[in-house]
Order: sequence, then structure tokens, then C-alpha cells
Amino acid sequence: MIRPAVASDVPAIVGLVRELAAYERAAEEAVATEEQVRSVLLGEHPTVFCDVAEVDGTVVGISVWFKNFSTWLGRHGIYLEDLYVTPEHRGEGHGKALLATLARRCVDRGYGRLEWSVLDWNQPAIDFYVALGATAMDGWTVHRLTGRALDTLAREAPAAATP
Repeated sequence: MIRPAVASDVPAIVGLVRELAAYERAAEEAVATEEQVRSVLLGEHPTVFCDVAEVDGTVVGISVWFKNFSTWLGRHGIYLEDLYVTPEHRGEGHGKALLATLARRCVDRGYGRLEWSVLDWNQPAIDFYVALGATAMDGWTVHRLTGRALDTLAREAPAAATP
């Protein structure tokens, strides 16, 4: 069963995010707390969303996502931040069902795209996505500001540019 996450799912969501981070060789980077996740998913004005795959009352998979926007298309889309299914439940269709749910949401809402990033060494995931018809965006490289670099650049923002 695929359904939107509820408050009681938050511990499982955080646990699965940590499993995913460990799989991606970055366990030490997964520092989000249950309180932080609960706030962004279920607060007064949620900005991040999560669907869960549930088997016999247990959350076995997640898709964590948010709306993005394409200036080229002039329409919103969905950015899939995390897709994860526990190893013992892979191959049962949960990952595909989570992605199909997001695709249905895009189509129903008139969104122009569903996109995500995948580590270039994660061949099982790449093969899975290609089998679904996804296209690799060769020629594009993700850039990120975080920590000290983010703070340094933020200090250069004109005062009138920020609320």
C-alpha cells in the first residue's frame, strides 16, 4: 500500500533516510532529527512531502519529495529527494509504486516533470530508472553550497534582498 506519511511514520522515515545515507556511503551526513522531519512534513505549512510503502503495518519504503519549478516549461514539477526501499522488500514493486504515485501526482496536477539525482556508481538504481523510461541528464552537474561556503556567500547578500 502506498499512502501519504502521517505523524506516526516519522521515526520510520528518519530510520530509512539513515539507512539510505549509509548505503550511499554518507551515514555521518544524515543528521536530521525526528522533530525537524515532523516539522517540515506535517507542520502548519509543509514544504516537503513523503509517501510511504507499507506492508503489514510496517513502513518498508519512502519517497521524500517537494515541488520545484521549471522556468523553461512555465510549470511546477516534483523533485524526488529520496527513494528508498528496505533491502528485504526490494523486487516486490514498492519502488516502482512509489514512483508511479509521484508520476500520477504530476499528471493530475499538470506538472511538467519528475526528476531526481542518482549517484553515478549506483548501477542497480540507474538500471531501475532506465527500465522505467527515465533519461539521464548528461552534461548537467549538481553544485552545492553548504557550511562555511554558504555562510560566506550569505554575508555578501545586499540587505534589501532578504526579508
